Parts: sequence; C-alpha cells; structure tokens
Amino acid sequence: MKNIKYILLLITITLLASCEHVVDVDLDTAPPRLVVDASINWEKDTDGSQQTIRLTTTAPYYQNEVPPASGATVFITNTSGNVFNFIEDPGTGNYNCIDFVPQIGETYVLTINYQGQTYTATDKLYATPDIAYTTQDNEGGFFNDSVEVRFFFMDNGSEDNFYIYRFDTDLMPYPDYDAIDDEFFQGNEMFGIYDHEDFEPGDVLKIRLYGVSQRYYNYMDQLIDIAEGGAGSGPFQTVPANVRGNIVNQASPDNYALGYFRLGQVDTLDYVIQ
Repeated sequence: MKNIKYILLLITITLLASCEHVVDVDLDTAPPRLVVDASINWEKDTDGSQQTIRLTTTAPYYQNEVPPASGATVFITNTSGNVFNFIEDPGTGNYNCIDFVPQIGETYVLTINYQGQTYTATDKLYATPDIAYTTQDNEGGFFNDSVEVRFFFMDNGSEDNFYIYRFDTDLMPYPDYDAIDDEFFQGNEMFGIYDHEDFEPGDVLKIRLYGVSQRYYNYMDQLIDIAEGGAGSGPFQTVPANVRGNIVNQASPDNYALGYFRLGQVDTLDYVIQ
C-alpha cells in the first residue's frame, strides 16, 4: 500500500530539503492546555479491571518532549454511584485503576481535577462484534503489488453502529486508523482492509476493532482526514483548528482540554502474514 501519510511525509521532507537557507520562525506560544487520553478499552475475554488514563499538556512547537500532567485527581463514576479511582505512577502522567468494572450500555462520567480546574466528560460503554475470519491477497492494493489483509465481522442490525479499526505493524512507526459506520451494511457482514507492499511471510499485523459512539466516530473521522491529507492539511495549507473532544472545563469552558473520554469493547487479532 502506498501509505498516504508516509507519502505526504516524504513530499514535505523533499520540499524542506530543497531550501538553501535555514529559517528560524519565531512562533507565538499559547498557554499550556491539558491533553486527555482516556480510552477505556474492555478487551474481550478479560475482566477489564485494569485501565490507564494518560494526562499531558501541550508544549511549544520546537519542544521535543511531551510534558506529563502530574498531580491530578482522576476518577470515573457510573450511574450506581460507584467510584473508580485512577492513581498516578508518580511523575509520569499515567493514572492507573485496578478495579474498574465495565458494563455494556452503562454510562460513565470522568472527572479530572488539575491545577485548580475541574474537567468532566460523559460516555457510554459500547459493545463490539467478534472478528469472524480473515483473508489474504498477495496481489492486493491499488496497484496490485501489495499483500492485502481483510478481516470480517457481523454488524448488529438492530441499531446504528460506528466502528474504529486500528492496524499496527513493525513496518510502520505509527498505527493506522479507519472510521466506518453501518449505514450501507445494516445487519450484514462488514470488513476492514490493510495492505502493505513490504509484508513478508511471518510478519505480524495486529488488528483491533472498536465499537464507539457516533460522536467519537465523528471526532476520529476528522483526525483521520487531517492525517491523510484532507482539507487544510497540505504542506502549504493553513493549520487546522484544534479538533475538540468531549472534555469540558466546568468553570471556564474556554479553557477546555484536548483529547477524548470513550469506553468500549475491543476485539484484537494478531494476524501472521502467510
């Protein structure tokens, strides 16, 4: 697969390399903003009790390290009033819970108290279908020169459903995501596709299937569009505005956090290339 994000990166590097002078641009630095990575994933065939929430802050453009947001109080509550506390591994921004209780269809509220500000978000825990089977085509991809892997699952026809696919392989330095809904597949078999021209027998492709809310689907669809060269993401386009998640600052709405709080089952398959 001629990975779009990889091609864009090469184009950008080539354009930058063609410049004869190094120009240091003096960029305005906005105040740090809290960034929340709160994906509560219930792996099938586990009890889902161990969960981690990652808190960081935004940083200046030229700063290489991502600053952890340490010292926060983090907890999740359900509609029965049960409280699940997330305790930080000191100084890391990683907040861990060892007694979370996931329940399909249950509504949960995330609360974060950080530097005198209170942030909250609400989401429901969504079910995910089982990955039923996979296929491999050694003449796949747009140019018929890639190893193409498909995975299949059955959609629940009694409701509208939204899915996120995640693919990880050692051939790429980052995961690849897709967002899809069942508008044209209601109650029918659906599938996801990943291909790469450098796959060799024995390589492993990790496939993850998530059931998600419509709002999170829309959020991820925007991020994927930006990453893959959508509107406003080319090397000479204006920088897109921050994609807003569902994290709300209760006292100062304009001082919102970036990121998202979501919950759902996840089905995982490690596919070995044949």
